[in-house]
Amino acid sequence: MHYFETISTFKARLRRSVAGVLTIVAIALTLSFLPTSSALAAPQLAETAVMNPALETSEAVANEAAAPSSAALFTSNCAGCHAHGGNVIRRGKNLKQKALKRYGYDDVTKIAQIITYGKGIMSAYGDRLTDEEIGAIAQYVKTQSESGWQG
Repeated sequence: MHYFETISTFKARLRRSVAGVLTIVAIALTLSFLPTSSALAAPQLAETAVMNPALETSEAVANEAAAPSSAALFTSNCAGCHAHGGNVIRRGKNLKQKALKRYGYDDVTKIAQIITYGKGIMSAYGDRLTDEEIGAIAQYVKTQSESGWQG
């Protein structure tokens, strides 16, 4: 009887542990899709310059401030599955330089193509991102893969 109670206790603890881990993963994935504070601050900068003539800036500077960086675009659109160049769904299909070369995606144009149209279980982002944003993410992936995702 003692053995049965130990197994039951173990199973109960295991269920609680798995539920806790799944909850943490769900929270982490949800947080990765929330906008960052820097992305929210950029439009406010342009807005402030328009309202206050003392802070006048050229239209080009305001547009640059409002445009999210390639790293911010990657974080908000790709890092949920590809954090630090990895892949939480399929480990071998990551964004490391060796894997990109193996699968024929070692060129910015080809990386942009898979971002735009998707492939297999990877979603297409052509309907959600502009061509400029896709190009920025593709260049970011290429640069990061060459540096071993150190930055």
